[in-house]
Order: sequence, then structure tokens, then C-alpha cells
Amino acid sequence: QVQLVESGGGLVQAGGSLRLSCAVSGRTSSSYAMGWFRQAPGKEREFVAVISWSGSVAYYIDSVNGRFTISRDNAKNTVYLQMNSLKPEDTAVYYCAADSSRAIPSRPRVEGEYDLWGQGTQVTVSS
Repeated sequence: QVQLVESGGGLVQAGGSLRLSCAVSGRTSSSYAMGWFRQAPGKEREFVAVISWSGSVAYYIDSVNGRFTISRDNAKNTVYLQMNSLKPEDTAVYYCAADSSRAIPSRPRVEGEYDLWGQGTQVTVSS
């Protein structure tokens, strides 16, 4: 059974940095895209970033472009989200997700394109 496990969340001051990790266990073959979503209190879950299997393609939501970087290490079955210049509005539970059947989803910003999800990790940015 494939599982996604996030780590690296925590409390940080505005302007600080965090690096989230998502380890994929149980996967032994096929190419798959990985994404990050987040859900702030009282809001719907939203797309943050996605990276293709090869790592050559990445997309970001406008509000994090230039501050966040998604990357992956396929040898370690791990995807990362480096978050710099954090703002209070980045406070949310961050979820990693996998599209287990495609190297890049056709609609990468859509939750339904992903079939595997982690349990989430809390990121809190204080002002």
C-alpha cells in the first residue's frame, strides 16, 4: 500500500523559512507527479505547487511564486517544498499529493487529479 508522509512543519516568524518533506513509501514502479496543497482555517484547500516525475516541469500558485520551490529526489522517493520569506497568510495545513498514473497531471491545480494524499503537516507563521 502506497503511503505519503509529510514532515517539516512548525512555527516560524514572518520572513523565516521552512522545508517540508513528503516521503512516498510502498511505491516500486511507474512515473508519478507530486504536488503540494494547503488548507487555511475556514478556507478551502488550494493548490500550491506541482512537480513532474523528471523534475523538469513545475508550477506554482501566484502567491508563492518566487518564494517557494518544489523539488524531488526520486532515489529517495521524497518530494520537498522549500518555503522562504514566509508570510502569516501562508499559515495552513500543508498536504502532499501524488498522481500515481501520470508524470504530470493534465490539470495540476485540480485536487481530483491526485489519487494519493498525505495526512498533512501544520505550518504556522507568526507576524
